[in-house]
Amino acid sequence: MSKANNIYYSDKYCDECFEYRHVMLPKDVCRMVPKGRLMSEAEWRGLGVQQSRGWIHYMVHDPEPHILLFRRELTEEMKKQQRQEGCEQTATC
Repeated sequence: MSKANNIYYSDKYCDECFEYRHVMLPKDVCRMVPKGRLMSEAEWRGLGVQQSRGWIHYMVHDPEPHILLFRRELTEEMKKQQRQEGCEQTATC
């Protein structure tokens, strides 16, 4: 897990379709997260979250609103690499 500006980024993990990661926000930033809906890329970047392109805020886990859940679709190249490495559904990318 890496840390930048007190924002913690999980390692990436994947299944056969998506790559996932979660991002933990500090409490002061968490107050700015909209309640009950997903954020656009502009919104989460506005909170200071820094990731490469293609990540989507795809789920809200109400008990832990400070943890943002992201995913992005695997490219064909990533899928091919995953098959060659013999990864299972819960394999680390």
